[in-house]
Amino acid sequence: MSEVNDLERELGTAIRGDVRFDAGSRLLYSTDASMYQMEPVGVVIPRDGDDVRAAIEIAAKHKVAILPRGGGTSLTGQTVNHALVLDFSRYMDKVLEVNAEALWARVQPGLVQDNLNHHVRPLGLGFGPDTSTSNRATLGGMLGNNSGGSHSIAYGLTVEHVIELTTVLADGSRAVFGEVTPDEFAAKCRAPGLEGQIYREVARIRETYADEIQSRYPAHWRRVSGYNLNELVPAIGRRGTTNGRPFNMARLIVGSEGTFVTVLEAKMRLIRRPKKTAVEVIHYRDIQEALESSSSILETGPYAVELTDKMILDLARNNIEQSQRMGFVQGDPAAIMIVEYAGETEAEVRAKVETLEARRQRERFGYAAHVAHDAPEQASIWKLRKAGLGLLLGMKGDKKPIAFVEDTAVAPQHLAEFVSRFREIFAKHDTVGAYYGHCSVGCLHIRPVIDLKTPRGLEQVRAIADEITDLVVRFNGTISSEHGDGRARSPYLERMYGPRIMQAFRELKRAFDPDNRMNPGNIVAPAGVTDHLRYGTQYTTWEPKTLLDFSEQGGFAASIEMCNGVGACRKTLEGTMCPSYMATKDEEHSTRGRANALRAVLSGRLPPQEFTGRRLYEVMDLCLECKGCKAECPSNVDMAKLKYEFLHHYYRANGLPLRNRLFGRISRVNALGSRVPALVNWLSSLAPSRWALERIAGIDRRRPLPSLAAHAADGGAAGRGRALQRHVHDLQRAGDRPGCGRRARGGGLSCGARRPEVLRSAAHLQGHARRGARPRRMERGAARAVRASRRPDRRPRAFVSPDLARRDRRPGPYRGRSGGGEAVVPVRGAPGPRA
Repeated sequence: MSEVNDLERELGTAIRGDVRFDAGSRLLYSTDASMYQMEPVGVVIPRDGDDVRAAIEIAAKHKVAILPRGGGTSLTGQTVNHALVLDFSRYMDKVLEVNAEALWARVQPGLVQDNLNHHVRPLGLGFGPDTSTSNRATLGGMLGNNSGGSHSIAYGLTVEHVIELTTVLADGSRAVFGEVTPDEFAAKCRAPGLEGQIYREVARIRETYADEIQSRYPAHWRRVSGYNLNELVPAIGRRGTTNGRPFNMARLIVGSEGTFVTVLEAKMRLIRRPKKTAVEVIHYRDIQEALESSSSILETGPYAVELTDKMILDLARNNIEQSQRMGFVQGDPAAIMIVEYAGETEAEVRAKVETLEARRQRERFGYAAHVAHDAPEQASIWKLRKAGLGLLLGMKGDKKPIAFVEDTAVAPQHLAEFVSRFREIFAKHDTVGAYYGHCSVGCLHIRPVIDLKTPRGLEQVRAIADEITDLVVRFNGTISSEHGDGRARSPYLERMYGPRIMQAFRELKRAFDPDNRMNPGNIVAPAGVTDHLRYGTQYTTWEPKTLLDFSEQGGFAASIEMCNGVGACRKTLEGTMCPSYMATKDEEHSTRGRANALRAVLSGRLPPQEFTGRRLYEVMDLCLECKGCKAECPSNVDMAKLKYEFLHHYYRANGLPLRNRLFGRISRVNALGSRVPALVNWLSSLAPSRWALERIAGIDRRRPLPSLAAHAADGGAAGRGRALQRHVHDLQRAGDRPGCGRRARGGGLSCGARRPEVLRSAAHLQGHARRGARPRRMERGAARAVRASRRPDRRPRAFVSPDLARRDRRPGPYRGRSGGGEAVVPVRGAPGPRA
């Protein structure tokens, strides 16, 4: 413990960014989108390269491992470890430079993929690899995994787009890796320090293992398993030739999952975006028919070919956001195939779609097809496809579609037979699977539905992983094609490559990381596939007695466990979810962060008393209860409802603070203040008063407070009538609307003749004017005659607040005709000048 305290103290002194070692923060970073959980030593959120170097040097001094992390969307556990986490996604997320002529961009590792595309789209450019998590996956994470995406048939993997990497090595020294000529490589080998050692070891490994690399690496280029030793040997496992380019050390680092270096900057190749695209969605009655037709579709030269099965479509129908995107689905297909074409002109892409449709009719595959030429409709279809992962993980109940064999790939011509054998293995082990992914490159993301909380579930994981690995090897495929190895597939790399290649992996790892401190346990020296699980046979939760009903989700704990960690709440360019994360870019203020904090308490990783503790309150506090997550989270996590329940328990244990009591009785407070409004208004404008309100009631001192009007003290009918006159005098007359009289002069909602008018306060309208609207006259003369409602027997009325109505029960100049207690004022009118 003292070592950790010393580490935290030194980091806090040396680093300008954030340093977090509290239990709550560590638990927020203990999970990702995988089935694994490991609590880190601490978290550093660096602001710049100097912070990164300082953190790595201090960690080396204390012999603490390092884990570089981006969006934390890993599916195989490579972004969780017992290490010092470096979170690049909050501060180091910038586009540093763009060269539109040479087609490259220099970026920081925390930059989100969609944010890069948003930056360069006005130039007609984009980044080729496009993962389904593009709205929250960072470029650093894509470099770590060697990501692909839906259009990899056109653009390949991330390794094909890297030009140069600026890095910090395991000893804290800085090194730049990129293209090197033979002479430059030889010069690097003579350099001192860790960088020179790396180049010497790379040269030795190339000489020692060249023949084994030639014979054991899969010929199919869609491979990210292990390290990129194929870069040392020409024409092995590549999508195309290198066009005579020199050897590039950066390509060797891509896909190393943070086990080699920490990336500070990356110079990445950009692509020119196609000017026109079109999408055809083919519907199938059987998934095998869809797979068998993929070879024929590929012959038409598509830009993308994506499969989505019935399980995902059924989950989409029950999702608030995705159900609105399913208008193109015809009937109840067992699978749909999204086929996209790209071209320079509308005529070109239309011709390609017509060619596909003619082939479909001729070969009779698919029972229906929907064609989309409109860009917004195409975008909607693609959003449904990208939501597949989150929809699956949001499945209710303890059985979930688990990621551990979900990233296999074989040559596309063998895909139908391969998947058929895959399904047989699932049937043998009494489970079913979800199928989606990239038919264009022979990669389907297939997830068996398993309950990890039972011994039977763990047996299924181990048995299925063993048999699927053997199946992949027989088809000369790869067990990882874009998601990386992590903790789920690293244990099976030796069966894929053999002992000599694994030895080469270990030697290459040792060259970059002599002390094994860079994200240890991934790729080499892994633990078992069922070690360090988030949910396992030992996982239990306690259930608080809830005020609200969570039975539909399976209980309070189950409603929290619906959050699966995919991080859709970390998007910043679209939608509503999650506004507090968009403002702070802080993990604990995301929906995922709040769910992880609640689960940590209920699962016993934090003491039960923390359920009503201040730290959990801080995590929940910035949730605006906007319900954005309920609509936009693929799992429909309802964090607003969870917060209601939490606050119920928190305030029962800790009592209501002054702020809550003040705002709960604001009408009474304002009534008292309106007896001496001039004094109250003057006091509330003073800087000391603003400071006191901020400290005591949490009202920001920069927020202007509403002015109070005088309130009659005599309580009589005349006094109350004057109070009501003054209240109404401060309201803007709602404008005339169709069916309601004259042309509109004020704000308000449209309404019919019988609906109450919507009145706007003077303060509201003054603020409206400051935002650029035409100033409106606030003071009015005597009430003018207004046209009555269309029913002559009904007197026009406008409704005032219930509080004001209660204060106007006695007879007065504006009492109702019946003599009752309803306050009535002329519709769209205003009383005469104040007395």
